[in-house]
Amino acid sequence: MPGESISGDRCLVKEFPGGVLTAVVDGLGHGREAAEAAFRAIQTMEQCPSDSVVMLVNRCHQSLRRTRGVVMSLASFSAADQTMTWLGVGNVRGILLRADPKKAPTYETLFLNHGVVGGNPPSVRAFILRVSLGDTLILATDGIAGGIEYKLTPCEPPQQIAKRILSQSRLGTDDALVLVARYTGST
Repeated sequence: MPGESISGDRCLVKEFPGGVLTAVVDGLGHGREAAEAAFRAIQTMEQCPSDSVVMLVNRCHQSLRRTRGVVMSLASFSAADQTMTWLGVGNVRGILLRADPKKAPTYETLFLNHGVVGGNPPSVRAFILRVSLGDTLILATDGIAGGIEYKLTPCEPPQQIAKRILSQSRLGTDDALVLVARYTGST
């Protein structure tokens, strides 16, 4: 965010045997305290990336109790059964863009649970989706305008998608972060 020297938005991509954990965390507010809360959440998830997404959110909640708290969305991919389990608390949006344009629906959106991780205890529910080679996950903080799912095409490289979203949809009134990950079926 303009005027700040550090961002309160962080991301994680962490491989584990048979899968990959992806997460985007947005520390409440701005500046150093927001960044510290987000960093602590990332550290907590890095310690046990193969845990269930519900367990990871609960671990983060415990470790963030004396901070501002965070909102977050995370997705855990399993190569063995070709699934993605995802969960969101707060307003970090998630979209799974299907590689096959003939498949209906062409994209899925993440249901966001209410609450703040580290603040009011969130009651969370995770969802499991089958994934196919080439499906693309997009996680974006609230510094990105809504409606990005209508501007996405599955054939673009992930880095290009992230750059385009940031250049076309960044609000400029908050920290902004976009994570784009493509499912390749292996870790």
